[in-house]
Amino acid sequence: MTTVEAIENDIKRLSQTELADFRRWFAEFDADAWDAQIEADAAAGKLDALAEEALAEYKAGRVREI
Repeated sequence: MTTVEAIENDIKRLSQTELADFRRWFAEFDADAWDAQIEADAAAGKLDALAEEALAEYKAGRVREI
């Protein structure tokens, strides 16, 4: 059995309260991981082209409020 399979089985055995707590914890964990990845990508310059494209569109007046 893989680690993922063991975790899946453990999750299936959680009570409704424990499952709600796990969901809350995992959502925060996942959001923190996403934020860290975005920060790392930004620091590495991986988002520079997107930012430049967005600024060029803005300066050219090809934007609208959302």
